[in-house]
Amino acid sequence: MPPGVRQLNVLGKFKPFGLIAEATDGKSPDDSYQYFLFDPELTGADGNEANFSRQREHELFIRGNCIIWTSGSRVLKRFTLSSAVIKACWSHLGRGAEAFLCVLQIGCLTIYNTSGEVVSVPLPRTVKSIWSLPYGLLLQQATEVNPASHVPFSSVSPILGSREMMRQKKEVGNSSPQNFHSPGTHDLISKRDMPYMSSHLILRDPLEEPGPTYVEERGKLNIMKDYDERTIWTSDLLPLMTSYNKGKMQHSVWAAEFIESNLEASASCASGIVPDAVLPKRVSFRRIWQAKGAKKAASKVFLATDDAVPVICFLILEQKKLLSVGLQTVEINNEILFDVKADVSWSVSAIAAAPVVVTRSQVKIGLLPHLDIIVLSPENDLFLYSGKQCLCRYVLPSWLGESIGFGDGVSAKTDSGFRDLKITGLSDAVLGCINLSVNHSQIFRCALTGKPSSSLANDCIAAIAEGLRSDLYSLFLSLLWGDGHSDQKSSSIHCEWEALCNIFLEICHKPTVVHLKQPKTSESSWEFLLSSKFHKTNSRFHNGITSINRLDLEGIVPFDSKICSEETSGSSCELMVQSLDCLHAVYESLKMDNLRKQDLHHLAVLLCNIAKFLDEKCYLDYYIRDFPRLSTTIGVCTTLSSSRKPPNLFRWLENCLRRGCLSTNFDDLPDLIRRDGCSIVSWARKVVSFYSVLFGDKPEGRTLSSGVPCNIAPGSYSSNEELTILAMAGERFGLHQLDLLPSGVSLPLRHALDSCRESPPADWPAIAYVLLGREDMALSVFRNLSSSKELEMQSNKSLISMSIPYMLHLHPVIVPSSLSESIGLENTKIEDTNSVDGSVIDGMEHIFNSYTQLRYGRDLRLNEVRRLLCSARPVVVQTSANPTISDQEQQQDQLWRIAQRTAVLPLGRGAFTLSTIHTLLTEAFTVPKLVLAGRLPAQQNAIVNLDPNIRNIQELKTWPEFHNAVAAGLRLAPLQGKVSRTWIKYNKPGDPNAVHAGLLFGLGLQGYLHVLNLSDIYQYFTQDHESTTVGLMLGLAASYRRTMQPDIAKALFFHVPARYQASYAEFEIPTLLQSAALVSVGMLFEGSAHLQTMQLLLGEIGRRSAGDNVLEREGYAVSAGFSLGLVALGRGGDALGSMDSLVNRLLQYLGAKEEKSILAPSLEDHRSAAQTTDGSTSNVDITAPGAIIALTLMYLKTESEVIFSKLSIPQTHYDLECIRPDFIMLRVIARNLIMWSRICPTCDWIQSQVPEVVRNGISHLRDDMDDMYEVDVEALVQAYVNIVAGACISLGLRFAGTRDGNARDLLNSYALYLLNEIKPLSATPGNAFPRGISKYVDRGTLEMCLYLIIISLSVVMAGSGDLQVFRLLRFLRSRNSADGHANYGTQMAVSLATGFLFLGGGMRTFSTNDGSLAMLLITLYPRLPSGPNDNRCHLQAFRHLYVLATEARWLQTIDVDSGLPVYAPLEVTVKETKLYSETRFCEITPCILPERAILKRICVCGPRYWPQQIELVPEEKNWWSFGDKSDPFNSGVIYVKRKVGACSYVDDPVGCQSLLSRAMHKVFGLRTLGESNMIANSHRELDSESVDHLVSTFSSDPSLIAFAQLCCDKSWNNRSDSEFKEFCLQVLFDCISKDRPALLQVYLSLYTTIGSMADLLVKSDSNMCDSLSISSLKVALAYNEAVSSGRLASSGGFVQSIFLSSLRKRCEEILNCSTELKINLRNYLTSEAWPDDKSSKLQKDIIILSWYLKWFSVPSPSIIKAAVEKIKSKSKNSTSAIPLLRLLLPSTHISAISEIDSVFFSSDETTVS
Repeated sequence: MPPGVRQLNVLGKFKPFGLIAEATDGKSPDDSYQYFLFDPELTGADGNEANFSRQREHELFIRGNCIIWTSGSRVLKRFTLSSAVIKACWSHLGRGAEAFLCVLQIGCLTIYNTSGEVVSVPLPRTVKSIWSLPYGLLLQQATEVNPASHVPFSSVSPILGSREMMRQKKEVGNSSPQNFHSPGTHDLISKRDMPYMSSHLILRDPLEEPGPTYVEERGKLNIMKDYDERTIWTSDLLPLMTSYNKGKMQHSVWAAEFIESNLEASASCASGIVPDAVLPKRVSFRRIWQAKGAKKAASKVFLATDDAVPVICFLILEQKKLLSVGLQTVEINNEILFDVKADVSWSVSAIAAAPVVVTRSQVKIGLLPHLDIIVLSPENDLFLYSGKQCLCRYVLPSWLGESIGFGDGVSAKTDSGFRDLKITGLSDAVLGCINLSVNHSQIFRCALTGKPSSSLANDCIAAIAEGLRSDLYSLFLSLLWGDGHSDQKSSSIHCEWEALCNIFLEICHKPTVVHLKQPKTSESSWEFLLSSKFHKTNSRFHNGITSINRLDLEGIVPFDSKICSEETSGSSCELMVQSLDCLHAVYESLKMDNLRKQDLHHLAVLLCNIAKFLDEKCYLDYYIRDFPRLSTTIGVCTTLSSSRKPPNLFRWLENCLRRGCLSTNFDDLPDLIRRDGCSIVSWARKVVSFYSVLFGDKPEGRTLSSGVPCNIAPGSYSSNEELTILAMAGERFGLHQLDLLPSGVSLPLRHALDSCRESPPADWPAIAYVLLGREDMALSVFRNLSSSKELEMQSNKSLISMSIPYMLHLHPVIVPSSLSESIGLENTKIEDTNSVDGSVIDGMEHIFNSYTQLRYGRDLRLNEVRRLLCSARPVVVQTSANPTISDQEQQQDQLWRIAQRTAVLPLGRGAFTLSTIHTLLTEAFTVPKLVLAGRLPAQQNAIVNLDPNIRNIQELKTWPEFHNAVAAGLRLAPLQGKVSRTWIKYNKPGDPNAVHAGLLFGLGLQGYLHVLNLSDIYQYFTQDHESTTVGLMLGLAASYRRTMQPDIAKALFFHVPARYQASYAEFEIPTLLQSAALVSVGMLFEGSAHLQTMQLLLGEIGRRSAGDNVLEREGYAVSAGFSLGLVALGRGGDALGSMDSLVNRLLQYLGAKEEKSILAPSLEDHRSAAQTTDGSTSNVDITAPGAIIALTLMYLKTESEVIFSKLSIPQTHYDLECIRPDFIMLRVIARNLIMWSRICPTCDWIQSQVPEVVRNGISHLRDDMDDMYEVDVEALVQAYVNIVAGACISLGLRFAGTRDGNARDLLNSYALYLLNEIKPLSATPGNAFPRGISKYVDRGTLEMCLYLIIISLSVVMAGSGDLQVFRLLRFLRSRNSADGHANYGTQMAVSLATGFLFLGGGMRTFSTNDGSLAMLLITLYPRLPSGPNDNRCHLQAFRHLYVLATEARWLQTIDVDSGLPVYAPLEVTVKETKLYSETRFCEITPCILPERAILKRICVCGPRYWPQQIELVPEEKNWWSFGDKSDPFNSGVIYVKRKVGACSYVDDPVGCQSLLSRAMHKVFGLRTLGESNMIANSHRELDSESVDHLVSTFSSDPSLIAFAQLCCDKSWNNRSDSEFKEFCLQVLFDCISKDRPALLQVYLSLYTTIGSMADLLVKSDSNMCDSLSISSLKVALAYNEAVSSGRLASSGGFVQSIFLSSLRKRCEEILNCSTELKINLRNYLTSEAWPDDKSSKLQKDIIILSWYLKWFSVPSPSIIKAAVEKIKSKSKNSTSAIPLLRLLLPSTHISAISEIDSVFFSSDETTVS
């Protein structure tokens, strides 16, 4: 049978687009160029250009050193390289989906990824070519002239040499670099260069070196050194390579394999350098085929497909042949091995060939697409082959020659040569397009006619291809591509379908087909032997290996050979039988798609013809029942040749619902559905697999135990419903796909979704949550996985595609609610009514964000905080007439006191605005002004400035300006935006000032000073500006905290003179800088227990100050103590050798009498040995605070009884006299922090801290005590006050950031107690506290203790904004300071406390880990400064170190539908501790969570939001940093989804608006059963706005809102179908109240089905002409039974059970209404005849009869007759046959059995009687 002739579809003349792109650039280079076209899927890029360029091929154009990557007429990327390009190719480098563009140049390989990032790999030797493999990139090296004298690699390419050394060092750690450069030892060189001795290298990662390849010979592995094996082709899909050896004239095919690094391999690859554990898997090549005899290498090698077997094709130009060699794959231990099939080898004549995708574009064979072959024969004919079968010949269209002729300006008549175009070459085949060269030097881009545009024809052809035997498929292909069906002119969809139908109809109408079996013609024994398999195998094996010239052509059918008609008729019949099965599978699959009913009808017509031809009665009956009107056109079968029952998918689904999956009959499933990898009926396969899983089937690998293939997404499950959801997610079966199913079929799947929605497992993929309608959980998973690779896999697009048409709302535009509007208005009015300029920048204008608005609502406390901490406006000065002092002096006096308060406000503002903004790197950083002026409201707001003649104003400038700039710098959020070095230098002023110094410190505290390099640091230090140096040192130490970075350490130690050698000249470094340097060193070495540093710092505690200011010695010693404590933080209990001596020296500094110094002064440098001593003892007044602090931090939380006892509190009157009261406070703090677990928030615990002698003395305080006791009593009271303050500070640190209620109340009561003692304000708070202590202690001490307690209280309540504490702070700030006691230090405490209370705008709080406690202790050090320049006892800059103790433990909930923050109740569970058992408590978001060490579980609870639960493992770790992938809270966000029917807590705080039913009845005016109500409501019109508004209030689902608008259409009021309107409103109510938008479609579909059936009875011209909806209705009823019987677990059905029951009743009523039904049924059962009159009435009867047969599951008449015969032969008595019929026809309804009984048995009885 000759092949058909088809016309090529010419797309146009071809010209590489790179030439056009060059022309537009204005370039006109003369040198040659190269290009290649490729499939865009090769790059794996799925970015924005995917939609634009997915359909067209891409082009790489290469000229010189430039590469242009284009798609169509669009330039995607340009690459310009340093030298000329030798070769470019795409390779995946074995790393997944992303492809890399690998460009070979001389001495270098450049690798680009699709986003443009570039890696350059230097090449040691000349590489001739590069080839892509699935495992990586293969590099073929050029032959080396003298390999033995090869230079050591590191000297050839120093770049790669150093890189290799670094890699070896990093991986091994002990290899010495000298070995690599040693020229003397030849062994080392040969080992080092072993990889590069290989003829082929493999590169498996852009960041690695190319490695050697191995060849497997006789079971041994050797390095591949065969330079003569020139690679001519590799595959990037299969690990195959072909090579040609010119010397042997031999082609070889090699299979590449991974092998483990065994002893032989490692011995041959420098095992001396790299241990076996580091060796990766190696790539070896195994020769699987070779053939000799070709003088030149094959001009082209490619993969193709022959009968589902991959073949390698060689184009041998010298012989003008295309040789094909078949491959076979063997799977061993999950590894696929390739080999050559001995009996698959054939060839055809060819001068050009290429692989194309034409016949089966959707199918993949393993990793390969189904590749056909386009062949140009020596006679210049173009043929299409599928394997070895020639399908058709392609010709160019006739008009092409004419257009070329006229185009050249030559008349077609004069030169007829243009008409006979000859194809001279083909190239650039991509998918279904090729370039054809014709004999006039023209190149045309042509498309081969590929798959039909008719989806039905395409599905049928694909199903036949997958279901037919190979020989039958070849026959089908020859019929499909034959001459009769190759007409190109009418290529419409209908014509394609008709052409396919004609193939089968022609077979049906052939006269020869009747002779089914013909005896075969006899053949001789010799012919029998030649045709035997044995002969084929041996002859092919013998000829194929030895020579390539003698090829076996037996497998190819010649074009002109005739196939004898007898064989054709037999195979045609077999083709029809198998085609019927395949097409029936497509038919059953199409039934599952609501949108393809038209296709289903077309297919039913074809199937009826095939079934009638094959005399398949049951099949024919089956199709006519689906489409009853076919009975008039098709007719019936004449014979009873077959009784095969057709598979029935609806019947299987119904049985599955009734009896479970495992007891169903799998004969009801078409074979194709259960076949793995069949993509055409995958729609039906998915539905079957979901039902199987839902009803008890279990997964076994990639299939279910029933054999149905199913992909199941990863995740845990505890029920069949949950497993079903995972299966739907794994199969990418979204809500849109669910809507395409018949409504009855979709019900059980929707039921499963509904039952899992409440609390799905936490480890599911995002897609599964979207399916459930839990976008809140989906987004949480999505954010956690947001690394770039996984983002591509689970991109937003795929999530949205799963949720269409119920869209995933990400960030829609929302009108702000009334709350945010009102707050927005209030924000502008933060200043009081006397404000002069409301637009002043105060550094807090950004604090009002969505979080704070929600947190504080209409509460104005944030505005009040902003007012209290504002230092950028003149302060109101109230003056009163005073006769003794002039007004001006009074103003200046008041203004001076207020200015001191203003100067410390930035400390609190820094805490308040901590980490609340993101800067723009293009803007200068603004620092708010520090305004120390006042204004006089009484004099029209006149401004008053401080008089420099009266006071030293400069004193108020330096450090306050520094604090002000620190506060501005702290506003930046840490490491969320990239603050660059350039930006910091851009903000650097010309002259150093305190503002930039503070900014540096603020940036350092947030970790930004990493970006400065050493030269920048040096430049800052050379400015010799005190505050700049302080800020920079502390900032660097904070940025490099705990790293021990050597360069930073050197810079810091420069400012510690103790580190200088004796020979160095002494530098005059101010004590201030030395103190800052010491603490900076402590932060840099924090927790390291670095011995040398500890010894240095220990000496510094007792060293004399180098400066003249003796007063700063205590501050220096305290700094050294802090630093020593930080270096040994919490390490006191470690078994460090010198820890004992350190502790002894520290105890000596404390003044302990019995301890002796172990370290002799002579061991130290003479400068550090200059101890602060008086005689033989230390000056305890100076050294004690530092030593106490050092011991505290060293033994923090260690519960060390030894140190605890050494830090004793005085127990006698004498001891009290010996120890300073403020040191007692430090000792109390130290003892409690060491005994961490003993701290309790109770009054008894605080009293237990007070020694007996003090307690007794205090309790006997009386007014009439004698003067002789005065001194003693004062010491007692001083001690008491300091002990209480120390205990309160300990309490504050123990419960820092916990908001513990007991601790708050306790600290609050002590603060009020001291406040009352200072100035009685209210009645005595209780009898527990001693009264009248203010007489015996100075007010300064009381004030300081009060403010220390206040600041401790705010540390406990950090970030909470507690109102009670805030009121107290506001009162303390406003206290009259005329008596001079509310000084700079106490105002600093109030400012800091206010900032702590609203830390980070309420979004941050404190941690209690060791490092945080140390920083808090430095911040809270109980010595407050007396003035703006007081740094004597404690550096003011240290007060900002609290920043390093903060954590962003805040959490807010965002509504996933609106994208807005909302209130939501959370249930927080904390683990059991020593103070309390495991506790659960409720928080309302936004809120601050407990620490990670105790946090166990977070649950979103409450009735308005869908619940979700986050389980945590309590760990002693810091809170997750911003952007941490392991953070379960997505950097402070939980997405929640509001239940329909509930308003948010913002709109409806009480819950009164959520009474949905009342609101719905009120708005909709739903009718009630009462007559009066019906009359009252009949005149009411639907208020469209109210319905629409109500639905949109309760649901954000677009489908529900659109339906509500439809219901409210005015046109409905004039229509008569009021029942339907009422039904719609009730359905809408049901959907909204149950939050099931999918119910709409189900209810309406089922309702309209019954409505159409009823219409048919009334009107004969109903549009319902099939009975498919009956099947869907029966599945819905089976679902109802499954729910009521408990087979489907749930709290209630998805659809109301009473509704489904009423449908059943209504349907049976409709069937009983028909009068003619009984007569038609009797005729049908007895004579198998359908009513045959074509009148509309009888057509209606046919349809109703088909409904009856399907509704009652009546089997085919032939089956019924067989059952009747069986009964009659067995039972001769005349009793009822119903029981026996029931046994033989178990699925048939009893009503139908009664009818059958009356037809076949009652009539018999009457005749007998």
